[in-house]
Amino acid sequence: MTEETRVRPTTRAKREQILKSAVEIFGNKGSTNGTLADVAEQVGITHAGVLHHFGSKQKLLLEVLSYRDQADVAELAKKHIPGGPELFLHLVRTAFANEKRPGIVQAYTVLSSESVTDDHPGREYFEERYTTLRREVNAAFHELCAQEGVADPQSIAAASAAILAVMDGLQLQWLLHPDAIELGAASEYAIRAIVNGVLHPGPALETYARE
Repeated sequence: MTEETRVRPTTRAKREQILKSAVEIFGNKGSTNGTLADVAEQVGITHAGVLHHFGSKQKLLLEVLSYRDQADVAELAKKHIPGGPELFLHLVRTAFANEKRPGIVQAYTVLSSESVTDDHPGREYFEERYTTLRREVNAAFHELCAQEGVADPQSIAAASAAILAVMDGLQLQWLLHPDAIELGAASEYAIRAIVNGVLHPGPALETYARE
């Protein structure tokens, strides 16, 4: 066994410890006020030690987001978000869970917005995340429509994008006005409305405009 092989488990364990600390620090203090020094102090290592494992605060934040994604499905079968109609319930449960971790939601919101800028290190992460989620929600809609006998549901692509957009948009509103927005309840309402809009489409908006 080489020295590199012997070190790997220790390195993985230390990274896990740093990530768990970062989740707590950023969850309690937010992504701006929570510092690498806070994380280092809680783990019992130096600021340079955190940088050795993650390179920068921004990279650590991205790792926290990925770690959060893994934690969301840790107790689920196959460690993956559920498919079919159950996916919509999972999204609602995630929104309610996010009410308890504002720091992580803040980090996600800031980094996802920044990721559209040139050469942002998080761009690939968020591009892949949205592509994957749209595909998963699309598949869930198709299965649900098949169960409900809805033929040729042409609104699925738009509805899938809309669900992700409304969840992220509500998170932004909630961060700005936490006393005015109930993140879980508002997300549940929006998701239910979009799902019902696919299953039971009503009149076009032009109909109301003419009335």
